[in-house]
Amino acid sequence: MNKLSNDHKDVEFVNVTKRFGPVVAVDNISLSVEQGAFFSFLGPSGCGKTTSLRLIAGFDQPSEGDVHIGGVPVVGIPPHKRPVNMVFQNYALFPHMNVAENIGYGLRQRSPKPTAAEMNKQIDETLELVQMSGYRNRRIWEMSGGQQQRVALARALINRPTVLLLDEPLAALDRKLRRDMQIELQTLQREVGITFILVTHDQEEALSMSDRICIMREGDIVQSGSPRELYDHPVNRYVADFVGKSNFIAGSISGVNGKSITVKSENGREFIGSPSTGAPTLRGGDHASIAIRPELIAISPSNTSAADMNADVAMNGRVKNQIFLGEHTEYLINAEGIGDVLVLSPKHIESESGGFNPGDTVTIGWKNELALALEDS
Repeated sequence: MNKLSNDHKDVEFVNVTKRFGPVVAVDNISLSVEQGAFFSFLGPSGCGKTTSLRLIAGFDQPSEGDVHIGGVPVVGIPPHKRPVNMVFQNYALFPHMNVAENIGYGLRQRSPKPTAAEMNKQIDETLELVQMSGYRNRRIWEMSGGQQQRVALARALINRPTVLLLDEPLAALDRKLRRDMQIELQTLQREVGITFILVTHDQEEALSMSDRICIMREGDIVQSGSPRELYDHPVNRYVADFVGKSNFIAGSISGVNGKSITVKSENGREFIGSPSTGAPTLRGGDHASIAIRPELIAISPSNTSAADMNADVAMNGRVKNQIFLGEHTEYLINAEGIGDVLVLSPKHIESESGGFNPGDTVTIGWKNELALALEDS
């Protein structure tokens, strides 16, 4: 097998298509994952992200195209001969084995097999890496979900794979433990320096852990980039809606003036936004939406002027719902002419204003430069 010229890419897809009968699960995609990256496939069910992971693992083979791992073509090579390991959603631990036996399973499959002393040394080092020292004799059913997840990670890491594949490994954990494990996974990935590839439908999980995210839809890649790039510069409404929360005002483009795009809403009111970096060029008459993130919208007592709010757009509305979330309060506002608008108000602002209650009339507003004009794709 011949090495590719670029040795800094741990995984590459070259025009990869995967069909299951008439269904195209992955549709002619090309991508690369840099060495040592924390990379995520993100998208809804059926978008092709799990199939992409299975193509890397070798559980599925592409119908067309090439897959390379560490610069080496791997199409046709079975999973156990690829330099990858996977952590499954249900962990797939062996219930009849204790922690040490589970972790050392991969070592026992090697040829030649390490000595017992070397095997125990590696098991102890890996247990320490995942903060499970002292658990080597514990039975699987005696541990919590978070502890089982660490054992599954240790079992995958002990063979030092080129790439570690993570198939929604945190889905079974409660919210607080999931957040703790996200931080631990990030820290662990930096310590071991191995490329991690995560599959998830949880946008918060992908944003908080990844260096780079690939957003998929119907077997295709919609956009790839850093979490900040995807959040601040989505290429269309689909990405803006999937990554974070956004408010959308749908309509058609009535004017384009350099970095300023005007969208006329369905009720005839015009709103201004900026084109998103890297997005397709928008032209007059195109269907489009103004997108504005809820944390960029100010909320004030009713009939506050746009000037007093330091805003370009201001409209009155009524509070439909209020949710206190500690660091901020989430309001759902029924705004005049555009319907429901989500607003996130920081705690320090709430402390000054006293906040608002369902039924209160309020004014919301934002600056045009903070809004994006996006195609409705």
